[in-house]
Amino acid sequence: MNNLSFNYMFKKSLVLVLTIAFCLLLQSSFITIAQADSLVLSGEKVFEVHCAGCHVNGGNIIRRGKNLKMKALHKYGYDSVDAIADIVTNGKNNMSAFGDKLSEQEIKNVAQYVLQQAENNWK
Repeated sequence: MNNLSFNYMFKKSLVLVLTIAFCLLLQSSFITIAQADSLVLSGEKVFEVHCAGCHVNGGNIIRRGKNLKMKALHKYGYDSVDAIADIVTNGKNNMSAFGDKLSEQEIKNVAQYVLQQAENNWK
């Protein structure tokens, strides 16, 4: 094997090793689906950012009777996570829709948070 062939093979091998190392490094920098789910805002954070402006402590600054207290949720049929998630997603009357602003998981999180807070009388 002459010196030119050896240099060529060495360079090819080095490029291959560096390419594999780069790919492994790159792969380790991607987040997993489980990690991505943890980046979704919690129900409390979603509520603070998107809901608390109108629904401070479960109230309603626009329409007093349409609050997030358990009595009102029962009265208007929003006393389940699915029902709350539906109104958060689609809105209704003065309630804005958030289906295009929040992920499905964030909507579920905030619906669970609202129901839990209502069950605890927003304490």
